[in-house]
Amino acid sequence: MDDLARLVAEAEAEVAGAASTAQLARAEAAYLGGKGALQAQLKTIGSLPKEERPGFGARLNAAKATVLASIEARRGDLAAAEAQGRLAAESIDVTLPGAPPLLGRIHPLTRTIQQVKSVLIGLGFRIVDGPELEDYAYNFAALNYPEDHPAFDEQMTFYVDDTRLLRTQTTALQGRTLQGARLPLRCATVGRCFRYEAVDATHHHTFHQVDVFMVDEGVSMADLKGALKQFAGAMFGGDVQVRFRPDYFPFVEPGVDYSIYWQGRWLELGGAGLIHPNILESHGIDSERYSGFAFGLGIERIHMIQNGVTDLRWYLANDLRFLRQF
Repeated sequence: MDDLARLVAEAEAEVAGAASTAQLARAEAAYLGGKGALQAQLKTIGSLPKEERPGFGARLNAAKATVLASIEARRGDLAAAEAQGRLAAESIDVTLPGAPPLLGRIHPLTRTIQQVKSVLIGLGFRIVDGPELEDYAYNFAALNYPEDHPAFDEQMTFYVDDTRLLRTQTTALQGRTLQGARLPLRCATVGRCFRYEAVDATHHHTFHQVDVFMVDEGVSMADLKGALKQFAGAMFGGDVQVRFRPDYFPFVEPGVDYSIYWQGRWLELGGAGLIHPNILESHGIDSERYSGFAFGLGIERIHMIQNGVTDLRWYLANDLRFLRQF
């Protein structure tokens, strides 16, 4: 009986001294658990005289009830205190300024397109747009392509059906614009193009182009060179050198490639030339009276030169490590 009283006193002292619900749970297991000290007293009943066993059993149950009541009372106090502590730790000072939201940024190609459009508008060109799903007639036939041109190879073009394809060049808009146009005109368009390409550092199946064309009386190569010189100066600095070399494109005659001298070497930007008379005549424009020029440049190419980017695959990789640099 002295052992039972001693165990109750020890249990109540440990319960009263518990500083957390976790510590209280350990005390409960130590005294009331399956292997607890009070539970172990049941094993001593068999060693008592038969007449003392009922009384000891009643006292043991009373002792366990006393300790359990102490534990429940203490658990309520500790749980309330811990809840108050959590509330204090997790409280929000509503008078403090909020955390600023993460802001997006303009994609480097979008920024370059905006810059290109701004320059061209300043040169007097009207920005127009055309469909990415283009008719074969506008993408090839209206641009004076011969039937045996390599671009007709289906391995270079994404055909949707027999007459429609994903445009391979923004030059396709030229035929749509010249059809029934009121002259003179100055137009520019910027958009995505698609070609069946093996993707590497300088080729991609999806890329962006700017195409510019002008039709008026007396338009000459001098006008083309002047426009391209102005464009290069606005995009790369006013003192940039420009070079033109003969080249072939079905939709211009004569045709040239257009390069700038940048950081010690010549870099090609695109192709240009005077609009082929066949194209003008096919849209009812008198090629004896009117002439025009056209040029097309790669948007990725412009940004790569401006910023020293060596792999155009990064532009469509959605890698924030790359995009956050611009």
